[in-house]
Amino acid sequence: MEQAAAVSVSGMRLHPVYRITVFVPPAHLDALKRGILAVDDLAAGGYAHGMWESAPGREQFRVQPGTASAAGQPGELVREATVRLEFCIPRDPVRLQRLLDEGVAAHHPWHSPAVFVEAVEFAAP
Repeated sequence: MEQAAAVSVSGMRLHPVYRITVFVPPAHLDALKRGILAVDDLAAGGYAHGMWESAPGREQFRVQPGTASAAGQPGELVREATVRLEFCIPRDPVRLQRLLDEGVAAHHPWHSPAVFVEAVEFAAP
C-alpha cells in the first residue's frame, strides 16, 4: 500500500488582524456587504473583498422598554434568522472605527447590531 506524501506548509507567518463578526438578517446581507465594501475594499495579503458567510443561524433578543427596535415590541422575545458575516483587516484602529461606523452601523437594519471584534493572528505566506 502506498503512503501519502506528507504535506508541508512552509513560509507561513502570523499577521496581526482584527476579525470582525456581524450577524445580519439574510434579506439584508447583500446590502450590508455592499456598504462595507464601499467604505473599505478589505485588502490584505494580495486579496481584496475577503468575507466569510455562515448560515443558517438564529438570533434572539427581548426588546427593552424605550428601545426603537427594527423588530419586535417592548417585552417581546424576538427570534430572527441570521447570517454570520466575518471579515478581517490588518490591525489599524482608525480603519476599524471607520468600517464599524460607516460600513456596518450605517448599513445594518438593526438599531444595535450584534458585532464582535477580536484581535487575532492570521496565518498566511
